Amino acid sequence: MALNILKLCVGCDSIEDLQSWIDERGARMRAAGQPVEHFHTTRMVPKRVDELLDGGSLYWVIKGGVQCRQKLVDVRPFTDGDGIGRCHLMLDSELTPTNWQPRRPFQGWRYLRPEDAPADLGGGSAMREMPPELRRELADLGLL
Repeated sequence: MALNILKLCVGCDSIEDLQSWIDERGARMRAAGQPVEHFHTTRMVPKRVDELLDGGSLYWVIKGGVQCRQKLVDVRPFTDGDGIGRCHLMLDSELTPTNWQPRRPFQGWRYLRPEDAPADLGGGSAMREMPPELRRELADLGLL
């Protein structure tokens, strides 16, 4: 059974912000002649890698709520230039919007069981078509 990871998306105000960051990073990699791979670097290496790679995703908490997910494609531990062990969570570049689910701030990442994960927004969902500013304002008011 797939297992997921939950992580704060610090510095992003919306799903669109995160997508813009992913696109810009990909463009810089292409311009530098590097393979375009999307990853998030973390200090702790997950111990349940097989479960994560069995269809798991990284769920992003943006502005106090889970708002989207990215499929996990690999987990690559490495040692940085200072000799500190780190990990690249390799991700699909496509963001999948989810139902808004409130979350309090936390440090690092957390495992997220499938039954606790918010459902994906459907393609014709009014929420998906709602302007990001309106979604954010409704979420700030506690209405989402």
